[in-house]
Amino acid sequence: TSLAEFWRRWHMTLGDWLRNYLYFPLGGSRKGLLRTCFNLLTVMLLAGLWHGAAWGFVVWGGIHGLGLAIHRCVDTISRKSEGLMKFWASLPGMLFGWGFTQLTVFLSWIFFRLPHLPDAGLAFQKLWGVSSDPQFLQKIYVEELGVYPNQIAGMLAILAAAMGTSFLFRRGLKLQLNWFLRLLLVPICLYAVWIFAPDGAARYIYFDF
Repeated sequence: TSLAEFWRRWHMTLGDWLRNYLYFPLGGSRKGLLRTCFNLLTVMLLAGLWHGAAWGFVVWGGIHGLGLAIHRCVDTISRKSEGLMKFWASLPGMLFGWGFTQLTVFLSWIFFRLPHLPDAGLAFQKLWGVSSDPQFLQKIYVEELGVYPNQIAGMLAILAAAMGTSFLFRRGLKLQLNWFLRLLLVPICLYAVWIFAPDGAARYIYFDF
């Protein structure tokens, strides 16, 4: 439910390298909050430059660096307030953190996949601009990525179930399933794997780098 947690779980090899060889040598979090935020932003900007010599990669790194800095500031302030700690542990707080994380990641991916700023600007215009194209999302997901509406609905359903389960476990509640529901989960999981499997070999994202 946070951008820091996202980086702990996504691309752990790159995250560990950035932490051990850039973030820690810069001082990490040992020299105060402002220096920590500066270090986070610097590391992610360098991570963007590492991916390629285009402004889109720099913007991608800047978005993640700014998001990590905001999270560190909010986390530092929240630890001093019992009310804020309770809010972040509540369902509305978890949903807010999840939404902020998803929005940050999704917006940054536009610049990562379209590293030339005019192309990224056109994508934003098509998505939310005055001349937005209702068919633009269909062109992206169906024609380019091969993701169909039923797959998107399935992903959202799985995401909602995962968030609900996580919410129960955070409160020490156990999800009791009888033997029939447990057996039913097996074909559902197999069907989900079949639905979400790509049609052929996916192109390696770092091939161009």
